[in-house]
Amino acid sequence: MMRVGRRTGDGSMTFRSIWLIFTACAAVSLVVAAMAALNTALPDIAVDTGATNAEMTWIIDGYTLVLAALLLPAGAIGDRIGRRTVLLVGLAVFGTASLAAVWVDGPTSLIVTRVGAGVGAALIMPSTLSLITAGVPREKRAIAISVWAAVAGAGAIAGFFVTGLLLNFFHWNSVFIAFAASSAATFLLTLTIGSSKDEHPGRFDVLGSLTSMSAVAGVVYGLLEGPHRGWTDPLILVCLIGGAGLIVAFVRIEQRRTDPLLDVGLFRNRAFASGSLSVALQFLASFGLFYLVLQQLQMVYGYSALKSAVALFPMVAGVGVFAMLGNWIAVRFDSLRFVLATGIGITAAGVILLGVVDTDEYWKLGVLLSVCAVGIGLATAPSTTAIMSNTPLENQGVGSAVNDTAREFGAAIGIALAGSIMAAGYEARIGATAAAAKNQIGAFDPAAGAQAEEAIRGSLAGAVKVSDSLPGQASQLAHEIVSGAQGAFLPPMQSACLVLGGTLAVGALFLGWFAPRKILEPAC
Repeated sequence: MMRVGRRTGDGSMTFRSIWLIFTACAAVSLVVAAMAALNTALPDIAVDTGATNAEMTWIIDGYTLVLAALLLPAGAIGDRIGRRTVLLVGLAVFGTASLAAVWVDGPTSLIVTRVGAGVGAALIMPSTLSLITAGVPREKRAIAISVWAAVAGAGAIAGFFVTGLLLNFFHWNSVFIAFAASSAATFLLTLTIGSSKDEHPGRFDVLGSLTSMSAVAGVVYGLLEGPHRGWTDPLILVCLIGGAGLIVAFVRIEQRRTDPLLDVGLFRNRAFASGSLSVALQFLASFGLFYLVLQQLQMVYGYSALKSAVALFPMVAGVGVFAMLGNWIAVRFDSLRFVLATGIGITAAGVILLGVVDTDEYWKLGVLLSVCAVGIGLATAPSTTAIMSNTPLENQGVGSAVNDTAREFGAAIGIALAGSIMAAGYEARIGATAAAAKNQIGAFDPAAGAQAEEAIRGSLAGAVKVSDSLPGQASQLAHEIVSGAQGAFLPPMQSACLVLGGTLAVGALFLGWFAPRKILEPAC
């Protein structure tokens, strides 16, 4: 099987290696952008399809859940049958599912297409990184991983931006057409690169695959749905407790197998384990902030979807620049511990400041987002390099899948923390505003008053929607609703930032103690 990226005697980067990196980054950007893009288009989709709140949640979470659950088996399949082959199949599935979404006639069929796109994304994501690490000369691998990590880190914001731009001019279907067209273009690019695989794979671990899929799906579902259903909901408890139990069962199964899906002994390698934890913390910060800040930009500042995406550009710049710097420092000075602890620590400081500083003007928010981006950027590439450098070359697909699974877990935890704190805090503060609106609107139309109260109690977005629907002569009531809802939103938003930042600070301290100095660390 041809290896990607011709190796030269001096370890220099060839055009083939550069082309490989470009192609892999194009593919991974699709997957990450699709995780975020529909958040922007969801209001329009809900109006056209008649989706309920629960269905809107699944339009977003169906993709994420399937992606997270299938990553490990997908990475192992790529190691066995060829990473380029799996990438091509993934692009075909992702593109077909995206195109099918153009013709949906209801929320259920849209959810099905999103689940299909998640299957394709699970095949794409681990293949991109494993192709790079197997095909780029060892001396240039850190640079290649830095580029991949920067693109993967900024992909969500690119998704927000492209979606906002399309929605400014076209119907929400255009978002799926763009994904389908991008998939087709990336498919053609992928045909021009070589492949790699494990030349002597063992038997595929069916039991381990089924156990890992069930465990990840249970935990991620519980984390994503917990803020909506409540943490004491029986289904959420079953998913979280059952998922945790399946993770323990998965570890025991893998320890006893000759050809495991995942060599769980890799986590005894401190560099591998530290990289995995750091990746999870970065995405906890990123997606927790996206959840909070996008609402602030659109519902408090009054920004459009496109302007909100542009407002997040400081994060793109920070992550892009400091990903290269962080990896160079970690590799050049054997300072993985310093870079990971410092990066996560700076991120923690930025998020905590968002919980302390009154960001009543954008420039304050932009500065603090830049601080967060510097920290995430410093830690992102060294974390992935530590994971991939300590994974055997023949198992790079599984190593990449571990990296990606850590991202999904981190994102789910970040959204769960932010969402739960926001929901509880908002509900505790919005009562007087919702009751006043019900009384005033209900004086003329009791049914409309009850509906308005429910929407206002539900979320800041619901309150803004009620305000916008009122006639001009009710401008004073509209102002009171928006003012009251914003007043109920901002304190719990700051509380959520403090909790997220505190979690990151604890993680930074742990990494400062646990992470090794060198990226390449022999297993314990």
